Amino acid sequence: MNNWLIRGFGNNSSSSNNNSSSSSITYSSTRGGQVGLDFRSVVMTGLAHDRGLFVPDSIPTVTPEELAEWKSLTYADVAVKVIRKFVKDDQVPLDNLVDIVHRSCASFRTEEVTPVIKVGEHSILELFHGPTFAFKDVALQMLGNFFEYFLSTGSNDGRLTVLGATSGDTGSAAIYGLRGKKGIHCVILFPDGRVSEIQERQMTTVPDDNIHCVAVVDGTFDDCQDIVKASFANPEFRNEVKLGAVNSINWCRVLAQTTYYVWSYLRIISEPGKEVNFSVPTGNFGDVLAGYYAKQMGVPVGKLIVATNENDILHRFFSKGEYHREQIAKTISPSMDICVSSNFERYLFHLAKNDSKTLAGWMKNFESTGKLTMEGDLLKQAQQDFLSARADTETTLATIKEYHEKYQYLLCPHSAVGVSAVQQLGMANSIETVCLATAHEAKFPAAVKRAVDPHPTAPPKELAALWDQPTRKNKCPNNVKAVQDFVKEKTGSSSSSNNSNNILSKFATMDVKQLLYVSVGVSVFALTTQLFFTKRR
Repeated sequence: MNNWLIRGFGNNSSSSNNNSSSSSITYSSTRGGQVGLDFRSVVMTGLAHDRGLFVPDSIPTVTPEELAEWKSLTYADVAVKVIRKFVKDDQVPLDNLVDIVHRSCASFRTEEVTPVIKVGEHSILELFHGPTFAFKDVALQMLGNFFEYFLSTGSNDGRLTVLGATSGDTGSAAIYGLRGKKGIHCVILFPDGRVSEIQERQMTTVPDDNIHCVAVVDGTFDDCQDIVKASFANPEFRNEVKLGAVNSINWCRVLAQTTYYVWSYLRIISEPGKEVNFSVPTGNFGDVLAGYYAKQMGVPVGKLIVATNENDILHRFFSKGEYHREQIAKTISPSMDICVSSNFERYLFHLAKNDSKTLAGWMKNFESTGKLTMEGDLLKQAQQDFLSARADTETTLATIKEYHEKYQYLLCPHSAVGVSAVQQLGMANSIETVCLATAHEAKFPAAVKRAVDPHPTAPPKELAALWDQPTRKNKCPNNVKAVQDFVKEKTGSSSSSNNSNNILSKFATMDVKQLLYVSVGVSVFALTTQLFFTKRR
């Protein structure tokens, strides 16, 4: 473990051993523009105003004794213990935190929330038992409930507009986490024609008035993500609509996901201190980054494997040091069809020894050239932190077929990429190797059928019912202004409503004497108007 990652983890070099402290961990931007923010502010802000991502200023530790005590706890109670390391009473009182986490976990179809099973010689962590059958339900159920709590206790004047981008699973998970919540509008952008049919139906069949699905025409996920980032970088728009984030740029997402690394570790270990390896299908880097933070907390995580499809910018970085942007290839694992991984900036910040100036320079160069190259000691450090592997479509389909024939277990195409990675690296023959199953295979029937035909199982009733429900969506051009105008219209932040709000705010700031004058004036005007029309009769 790298000591510099534990001590002074962020910009504020405070001691990490604050487990008994009554103060919560604070956060700073990777690019140095905002420092020392509290948890509430970071969750509600999402993306830092300097376009950086928030990282913790220190990392709390988990002791071997605590891990032993947690082994008999439920998933929800383990999650409370992990999150409590970062979030104390000054941000969320313990009773409220317990309520938020337990309500979030209650939406899953199994009491274990994320079961760990043995398939072949290794373990699989099933992350698809939530409302939308994808791993993102774990974090987005919690994030929705954190939003609700913060809005009800004074944040943003009780109003929030969530703007998110999805390559498939984030959108529906965000929608199910935010539907019907008071004071929240949720606008989800997805690339038109580039998500699976079921993924689109999971989003567009939700009838709640606060949900708005937008298909971005002639766009990719990266285009959608760029629109979201540009909107956060626009102070006038950001403040006008009270902008918030659900993508994994929001620190709460990453924190929530650390909980299932701790949980699965506790399910697997046979002796204290033994390390567990994790293979993670990776697109935007948030999921595997959560495992990295769990390791920095002191959980005995061994190897973290970044598993990519043909969109392999991360595999190229960890194998050759080349983080070079390329065109997106459309694959059978669409949630990983990403050519720039937003969360990777958090890891790069730590690779730069938490130097925001160095990181900002790297990102400025990357944003202008599309290339970032590492070599020497920096590349060696990155390769110590992560392994990587790449599985193309042919390999992915072969893995799905193999696991069905050998073990009667169906993998989704994303999960199959993670399994292929451990096979390529010679790590598939250990129960202490965990492959993350990130989605239910029924969400990708066309891809699975290419490997196993006929498809051997019926879809879950919740997914089958989608075909009988009406859909609604909007289409927008691949343009920042067009999307922002749409958001203003749907959230009541257009100029007419702003004028009304301005008038009301002026009344709210008047003293009693001023209000009396206005009242008398209005009464005189009304009486004069009445007399005028009486005389005309």
